[in-house]
Formats: sequence, structure tokens, C-alpha cells
Amino acid sequence: MAAKGGELKLLGVWDSPYVNRVQIVLNLKGLSYEYVEEDLLNKSELLLKSNPVHKKVPMLIHDGKPIAESQLIVQYLDEVFTGTGPSVLPADPYGRATARFWAAFVDDSVGSPWHRILFAREAEKKADAASRIMAALETLEGAFRDCSGGRDYFGGDGVGFVDVVLGSYLGWFKVFEKMIGVRVLDAARTPLLAAWGERFAAAEAAKDVLPDDVDKVLEFLQQFLD
Repeated sequence: MAAKGGELKLLGVWDSPYVNRVQIVLNLKGLSYEYVEEDLLNKSELLLKSNPVHKKVPMLIHDGKPIAESQLIVQYLDEVFTGTGPSVLPADPYGRATARFWAAFVDDSVGSPWHRILFAREAEKKADAASRIMAALETLEGAFRDCSGGRDYFGGDGVGFVDVVLGSYLGWFKVFEKMIGVRVLDAARTPLLAAWGERFAAAEAAKDVLPDDVDKVLEFLQQFLD
């Protein structure tokens, strides 16, 4: 499908939080795009050619030009399609710097242990990774209080950059609960974030993107663990 400003093609995997965040931003901006589901055990020539360094998804191709790495793709879409749909990053330089800081914190402090929970064999390592995520979410509880100013999202009244980056993990938090018996996002510890998570998951741009079938996700994951 054609999008205003050129053709957009997204190479991805349906349950990847990094792919999901790109899909959410495309939805937020009302951009049409072609989605191509990749087989990570048999990667396409298009993916390998477009991303020869990391060979991973998501991969956005805009008018034949490849853009890699989810946070960079989100920022690229926000810059290229300025005026199309809401902006994801704040207009002022300080606000943008703050949003980028917290987005980087999320992927470092939530994304890294997320990967460890998935692929570590030892239960102790999985539990330690879950504890790291819970500690990060407690820090993000304070960040949400400061960034939101009492409004619904990190971005204020509307979904912003940090919302998209953190929100893309929400479906996996439910997977962790069944996988290792730990609820990492708990209203008793982080009430503001728990309420935010419900709002974000129900938002129009996210509700049909985030994986919500825990058993389906676990079945999909199993092929990489065998």
C-alpha cells in the first residue's frame, strides 16, 4: 500500500516488542504500510540485504531505503512524517532529550532482562532478570509522575515516545507471569504505571498490535528454545 510521502514496508515478527512499537507509531500517524512477517529461522533475502550488519527485525523500508533499529525507526517516522498524525517526540529540545533518555533506560533496564528471561536456562537467572525489570519499573513510576504532569501518558495527553517504547513490552509482562510465576507490573508496587499500562493497551493504535494470547506466544517461543 502507498503511504503519503512514499511506500512503506515493515519486515517483522508478530510478537516482537521492537516490531510492535513501530506498528503502533505507524497506526498513530495513520500511515499505510505493507507488513511482511519474517521467519527468523529462515530469514528472507530482503531482510539479509536490508540489514546485513545485525540481520534482525524490525526493518523499515521507505521508498527502497532501509532503516534499522526500532527506536531509530520511530524517530525517523516522526521526523519524516511531521504534520501527519500526532508527533511522538516533544517539540522542545529538552523534552526530546528527556524522552530519549527514558526510552534508552527502558530498553537497557527492561529489554535486556526481557531477553534473559526468555533464553536463560536456569530458573535463578530468570528470577534475577525479573527482579531487575521490577526495579526498573519502580524507577519508571517516578519518571511517569514527572513526565506526565498528572496526565494519562508519559507524553502528556497523548501517546509519546516513552509510552511507545515501554508499552511495547506490556504483552510480554503477562507472558512472564505464566512463564515464571512473577508479576513484574503490579499495581501494589507501581500503581501509576499499572493504570497507565491498561490505558496504553486499550489505545486505538496499540490494542490490535500487542500480543494478548499468552499460550500462542509461549508456543511460538518454544521453537527457539528446542
